[in-house]
Amino acid sequence: MRPVSTPSPRQRGAEPGISLGLRQNAAQFTLLVAVNALVGGTLGQERTVLPLLAGQVFHLDQYTSALTYILAFGLAKAAANYVAGTFSDRYGRKPVLVVGWLAALPVPLLLIFADSWAWIVLANVILGISQGLTWSTTVVMKMDLVGPRRRGLAMGLNEAAGYLGVAGTALATGYIASAYGLRPGPFLLGAAFIAIGLGLSVLAVRESHHHARTEAAAHVPSAPGTHAGLGDREVFMLTSFKDRSLSAVSQAGMVNNLNDGLAWGLFPVLFAAAGLSLDRIGILAAVYPAVWGAGQLVTGALSDRYGRKPLIAGGMLIQAAALGLIAATAGFGPWLAGVILLGAGTAMVYPTLLAAIGDVAHPSWRARSVGVYRLWRDGGFAVGALLSGLIADAYGIPAAVGVVAGITAASGIVVAARMRGSDATLRSA
Repeated sequence: MRPVSTPSPRQRGAEPGISLGLRQNAAQFTLLVAVNALVGGTLGQERTVLPLLAGQVFHLDQYTSALTYILAFGLAKAAANYVAGTFSDRYGRKPVLVVGWLAALPVPLLLIFADSWAWIVLANVILGISQGLTWSTTVVMKMDLVGPRRRGLAMGLNEAAGYLGVAGTALATGYIASAYGLRPGPFLLGAAFIAIGLGLSVLAVRESHHHARTEAAAHVPSAPGTHAGLGDREVFMLTSFKDRSLSAVSQAGMVNNLNDGLAWGLFPVLFAAAGLSLDRIGILAAVYPAVWGAGQLVTGALSDRYGRKPLIAGGMLIQAAALGLIAATAGFGPWLAGVILLGAGTAMVYPTLLAAIGDVAHPSWRARSVGVYRLWRDGGFAVGALLSGLIADAYGIPAAVGVVAGITAASGIVVAARMRGSDATLRSA
């Protein structure tokens, strides 16, 4: 009887000369962090200004109508996330990243010259497509480069860069709008970010798919059914419903962005109705993603050490408490405390959710699993815009915030009950 030989790493798909790790790929990793900061800045051009445009320029009185741009953005980005994951596995990461930046080119022009709300909605469909392709791809590329040991830290750095970009741009556009008007100044900043991001992605970013193949050669499945060779439908069902941890993560991501959609669309309106000035509204709009972004520099690494589940469940409950505080109080001081707490809870959750997907998903279909997770997560923008708009129209903004607080608390309880605790550290041990 002939002995069965064990295939070498090269035979199993490993690439010669490829090293995994943050230190080994520091230059390319740092470049991708910078690129994702620009992705976040492209989104941040809207956070302060667009809710005010809806009322002051286009005279949209109903919250549901005003939030149509977030609904459009969320649906487009959710679909683009799924496409990004599938195409990244099929064609490579870099082409998807470049196409995402190309898609963003008309967005600032549409926002500047729109003479009807329909053009604003169209701009956000295009922006959602761009954000789905670019942000998803930078996530996957960093997972590729770092490998399994420091995935939480890598996701913390990625998401910190993106949301600090959102925060810095939200703050800057608030000041620009107060000095020069709602248009065109704030959106010229977005145009500059798109040009720089496209140039860096074309000229300096390198393909990372071969790093994923190298990791796959030595990968040991962490849960039943997570082996190599799964088809698109199997990956979708596993990530969405069948695997306890992946499905818990997917629903938590959706609820997280549900409450972010509420914050994006209604918080500036709530603050303006209370008589706050544009620069103070800009501060509140910026502090939330700033705490969220900076906090991820710590929370991603903490999840490598202490596990994913405690940070996700605890972060959802802290978000719920923050939303309850904002709903129950009024004035710059209490709202500042609320958005700081909301940012801290989101920082606990956001990079940890992505790292948890990477813990369970096999490298050969990890990009697709990330795409499915981000499909559900960014679908939360659409659900949040529709739900909060309908409740705000019927009962007022504080009632909408309170309902979303309850949903967020329930999501944290689902994570605590359903997610496998051992998944938290399997890949970082």
